[in-house]
Amino acid sequence: MRDMPNSADLLEWYDRHTRKMPWRVGPADRNAGIVPDPYRVWLSEIMLQQTTVAAVRDYFIAFTTRWPNVTALANAKDADVMGAWAGLGYYARARNLLKCARVLRDDHGGQFPDTVEGLLTLPGIGPYTAAAIAAIAFDRPATVVDGNVERVMSRLYEVTTPLPAAKPELTDLADQLTPTRRPGDYAQAVMDLGATICTPKNPACGICPWRTPCIARANGTAADLPRKTPKKPKPVRFGTAYIARRVDGAILLETRPPEGLLGGMLGWPGSAWAEGATPDHAAPIRAEWKTVPGEARHTFTHFHLRLTVKTALVPLDRPAQRGTFVEKDEFSPSNLPTVMRKAYDLATKG
Repeated sequence: MRDMPNSADLLEWYDRHTRKMPWRVGPADRNAGIVPDPYRVWLSEIMLQQTTVAAVRDYFIAFTTRWPNVTALANAKDADVMGAWAGLGYYARARNLLKCARVLRDDHGGQFPDTVEGLLTLPGIGPYTAAAIAAIAFDRPATVVDGNVERVMSRLYEVTTPLPAAKPELTDLADQLTPTRRPGDYAQAVMDLGATICTPKNPACGICPWRTPCIARANGTAADLPRKTPKKPKPVRFGTAYIARRVDGAILLETRPPEGLLGGMLGWPGSAWAEGATPDHAAPIRAEWKTVPGEARHTFTHFHLRLTVKTALVPLDRPAQRGTFVEKDEFSPSNLPTVMRKAYDLATKG
């Protein structure tokens, strides 16, 4: 009869191998009387959605330095927050971040609800994020399931049903292991295990704290799990971006509509993005436009984008049909989302 996995073994491993992160309160910190800040837990979880720890670290430090608590963030200007988020991707997260901060300020006295049910009422907080905040910030025995946890559970119990169909089963298995003691540390321990040992390729089974009860390790199938339903190929969309510079150095920019891709972000006036040929469109200002060699290419969650970039130099008194000229000393390419920065880099290279 095989040994059964238990949370105590994983917590013992976590106590020795806790990863240092700017938002994390580890076991040693807790022993010193430091408690997690729900604001920092929430902010980190929103930033980490579909993004790596390495990519998030500097953004998190910059945000918490500039806006050290949820009320400070709620009082910030939309443009400042969107600019600070530029480059992190999935910009709906930034819009929901502001909505949530303002609901907390206006309706909750700047305090986070301490239950999954209460957290789920806030903008931009779904089941995973609510469980993570409840467990990590408030030590509620909530079951936290991300991609790392799904991978660990699929191997631990040798679940062969492909994802995403296996999600309910994997969540149920994870729930059975979630302890009532130290659930926040446990949630982070499982995620750390998946990120550092039970990795997608070449899992380090020999040093895993759950190597004995792991069915996939015993059967030699760990590297083949979790199985996934093949994804359909991403379509390719095309568009045009116009980069107009006035003779005094001012740049023509527009703020994209609040909803949809890159909502609320600064960008270049341009065409719609469509499959097949670039759709018909009008330039944002009358000028002698020059097409830049090459394309600005970017991949979104559901499609690949290829942008033709056009540039022009225009006189001071030329009115724009779209967008607003931003003075040279007020423009920073770092405030642009990644795809718009790629277009700018293409236009200015050489």
